[in-house]
Amino acid sequence: MTTPTSTRPRTIGFWVVAITFLLVMAYSTVPTPLYPLYQQEDGFPVATITVIFAAYAVGVVASLFLLGHVSDWMGRRRMLVIAVLVSTLSAVLFMVFTDVAGLLVARVINGVSIGVLTATATAHLSELRARARPDENSIVAASVAGGANLGGLALGPVLGGIFADFFPDPLHLPHAVFAVILILLAIALTLVPETVTVAPRVYRPQRIAVPATSRSAFIAAGFAAFAGFALFGMFTSLAPSILIGTFELTDHLVAGLTVFAVFGSAAAAQVVLASVPRRTQLLFAAIACGVGLAGIALGAVLALFALFIVGGIIGGAGVGALFKCSLAVAGELAEDGRRGETLAAIFLVAYCGLALPVLAIGAALSFAPQIDVLLVFVVVVGVVTVTAALRMRRQSR
Repeated sequence: MTTPTSTRPRTIGFWVVAITFLLVMAYSTVPTPLYPLYQQEDGFPVATITVIFAAYAVGVVASLFLLGHVSDWMGRRRMLVIAVLVSTLSAVLFMVFTDVAGLLVARVINGVSIGVLTATATAHLSELRARARPDENSIVAASVAGGANLGGLALGPVLGGIFADFFPDPLHLPHAVFAVILILLAIALTLVPETVTVAPRVYRPQRIAVPATSRSAFIAAGFAAFAGFALFGMFTSLAPSILIGTFELTDHLVAGLTVFAVFGSAAAAQVVLASVPRRTQLLFAAIACGVGLAGIALGAVLALFALFIVGGIIGGAGVGALFKCSLAVAGELAEDGRRGETLAAIFLVAYCGLALPVLAIGAALSFAPQIDVLLVFVVVVGVVTVTAALRMRRQSR
């Protein structure tokens, strides 16, 4: 029989991992409202911002492919500590370099840490909760993992905006503060219980492999994750420039709060809809993505910031529900001993959605006005997210 004393380390460990997940994800988006400052410092065009952002996504994708599944046999705790220390290295690089080349390297390394973190922390939270509360379903762990993931992405731009507007040396101080925080988190993680049996295994890169009978469901989940993260990529890379160029808003905290609103609504939707049937969640996702993206487009065309931000909040909520359903499907399809690998696969597809569309935006900005590029992007993402949500809904029981 499981006693309160025997479950306490797993319960405490669960929250240590959740807080670590939240803060490391937050640090990955701290630079978002700082991009105009880097641009002013080094004199690069807006299109370069999308390349710098995409460098982060490339790091995530490469890390997920090469390392995202390794925690299945090297251990969740060990890989989480490594992820946090790699993120600390990126903070040091940000403190040293402010030019484009330095930013690209720092963002790639930061992306590598996130690639290791996401699938590993999600699997670790699920396993810690299952062992601490074996009679409980997986909703709590999935909700906490989703909230930490998207909530951290939402928190980071706000913190970056606060540093930019209210503290000295905003291109160095936030990275120094987070370097200290990350080191403390790495130390705390060493005390968290391990949940897998560590066993040496011949290394191989990530494999996207699901049972043939489930392949259609996995493809639908990946399609939805790709489309949803494309919207996140647009806001994290271009929001500050759009606010300046379209709405003439130069306050860095406003830029941070704009991104916070989108990611925050996504995290909130995951928590609020936790107990709602999946088919209902997917219907909500389809409607919210369509309405939200229409609001973003109209707000940009009419130069109405309120409409733009409301559209972002509604669309963010839809993407939050869509991504949560994608993770749930991937988790259900995972075979024993391959949970980290399957989750790494779905995150791999999602972060391709974060990188590839943003690179396309950067290329388009070299010859087309920003507002035209935004409108084309919004239409495409709107069609894809709504289609993905409805397709997943048809396949859900």
